[in-house]
Amino acid sequence: MPARQHSRGSRHGREARSSLAGPVLPFLSSRETRFEDIAADAADYVQSLWPAELGDVRFQWADMPPRALAERVDEVPEWAVDPSRRTITVYRLPLQRLPRVHIEDEWHRQIAIEGAVFRAAAELIGRDPWEVAPDRWRQH
Repeated sequence: MPARQHSRGSRHGREARSSLAGPVLPFLSSRETRFEDIAADAADYVQSLWPAELGDVRFQWADMPPRALAERVDEVPEWAVDPSRRTITVYRLPLQRLPRVHIEDEWHRQIAIEGAVFRAAAELIGRDPWEVAPDRWRQH
């Protein structure tokens, strides 16, 4: 009896077999995960530039500022700094829904998120934002 050969077709030999797990789907990405990735990269970058000043700082993300901060009429805060706890909180929704960008595209939204992280870090250590990350501030 001859050895059975494996076929690339279906059991009936007509078409290619489909994946057991179904079609290959692209990696799912949400606005929240993209925000967190961009903000975390910016935080890592600025901490690497200023390890003595920012090495022990905890960066965290929240959707919205607490009610006490959100009630400010002049503007919705994009971040909050707590010097006593060495914590910077960056708020996702104000940056994603109310960005101060002159062109609505992914690149400019990324710059807005990075800029908020850099400005918050600068506020915490008492420096100018341009000084904190000089090579990351881009002309746009």
